[in-house]
Amino acid sequence: MGRVTERRRTLRIRDDAVSSRPDTLVAEEPLEIRLNGRPLAITMRTPGDDFALAAGFLVSEGVLGGAEELANILYCAGATEDGANTYNVVDVRLSPGVVVPDISLERNVYTTSSCGLCGKASLDAVRTSTRWPVADTPLVRVGPELLATLPDRLRAAQRVFDRTGGLHAAGLFSSEGELLDLREDVGRHNAVDKIIGRALQSGELPLSRRILLVSGRASFELAQKAVMAGIPVLAAVSAPSSLAVDLATETGLTLVGFLRGSSMNVYAGEQRIIPGAREGLPA
Repeated sequence: MGRVTERRRTLRIRDDAVSSRPDTLVAEEPLEIRLNGRPLAITMRTPGDDFALAAGFLVSEGVLGGAEELANILYCAGATEDGANTYNVVDVRLSPGVVVPDISLERNVYTTSSCGLCGKASLDAVRTSTRWPVADTPLVRVGPELLATLPDRLRAAQRVFDRTGGLHAAGLFSSEGELLDLREDVGRHNAVDKIIGRALQSGELPLSRRILLVSGRASFELAQKAVMAGIPVLAAVSAPSSLAVDLATETGLTLVGFLRGSSMNVYAGEQRIIPGAREGLPA
């Protein structure tokens, strides 16, 4: 929609040289997600892939698990004085007969680009609500040599980051290291939702033989989203949170942090990280 980046005037100071020039910035706008016409959540996001973002968010919340459960997603009328559509409100309609779980639809959840769903339910709630328990899936072996190549592959595909320097990225890889999908967003949890939502729309859930790589830290929310989508391996170039490690341990998720070059820390699920393993092969 041409709204991923915007131009703003900036004053550049380099040593003693002062100049004025336009700069390219990543766009950030609110998106309201409605479920069957009822307001559910507002998130700050980079416009683009809004339908996938909404669908992925509902996978993470346990509402959706397959493309057949999704009737359609539509943009609603915006809030401008002249009635123009802002493309900042989407309504997700469930297929007839799909039961909406009790996710407190009246709470008007507000998610920010940095924290995701703050105050989320307990570890046990996530462990028991996922449709595809990671611990029950066939074990996929991934060698550290393969993992070490993924950050460079992700970075090379980040087109908008090259122009702005202000976006997080999430990449979905096969167990052989092939980059299958890449989404960028001002919020790392939004980027992950866009990937999961696209997988739902194309009928690819669960993502039981996939690796999810995020460009920043691994928070509880990101671990939750991986578990809810059936992803067995979550890797991050920065640190995980303690709650993310707890959730990974509880659910059997393999969690890798500080993935930089040939160095990495495996915080949970080390049975999948086998030095010298033939990548992608089941145990």
